[in-house]
Amino acid sequence: MQDLSKMRQEYDAESLNEADMASDPIKEFMEWMDEAIAAKLSEPNAMVIATSTSDGKPSARVVLLKEVNDCGFVFFTNYLSRKGMELLSNPFAAVVFDWHDMGRQVRIEGRVEKLSAEESDNYFNTRPENAKTGAWSSPQSKIIKSRDELDELQKETERMFAGKTIYRPSHWGGFLIRPEVIEFWKGRQSRMHDRIAYYKTEDGWSINRLAP
Repeated sequence: MQDLSKMRQEYDAESLNEADMASDPIKEFMEWMDEAIAAKLSEPNAMVIATSTSDGKPSARVVLLKEVNDCGFVFFTNYLSRKGMELLSNPFAAVVFDWHDMGRQVRIEGRVEKLSAEESDNYFNTRPENAKTGAWSSPQSKIIKSRDELDELQKETERMFAGKTIYRPSHWGGFLIRPEVIEFWKGRQSRMHDRIAYYKTEDGWSINRLAP
């Protein structure tokens, strides 16, 4: 194995200044996302989401952001998966977008709530057919005996819906993350990175610079 301690990248990103940033961090995020898309990054909407059990045991994985609105950030999952169960029992999450090729990260913390059935239906109905059957077929996060077992579950679902409309299973749907903290990070030289954090207040948002 190579010596990981010697792996180091120097960043040349321009300075991140509070005065140049939007007063609303969701608006600022949308601008950063547009720039990440324009830069043709691979899956710029991929985000690491960390959840925890009610007694504080954490877990993290990558999911896809599917919507940003004035209320926050939306993603979809199996409610019976590990992350789904953890969010239902402890409705808080932390998220990281790592746009490393641009020397940027965004970190989000907030309370999580389920979307309405109608909102989940609206998104589910836009999904490709194989993604719809996958939502029915996979007992997400559960131990299975083999890949063959998973393939057979998929075939059973396809037989069940043959010639029929594939509707959303009740165990699958969306979550909304209502942000309480949003931090924007830009890599700078000598590891003196820029970090600008927005904190939710009764009057809106406060903007603060954090030490790297």
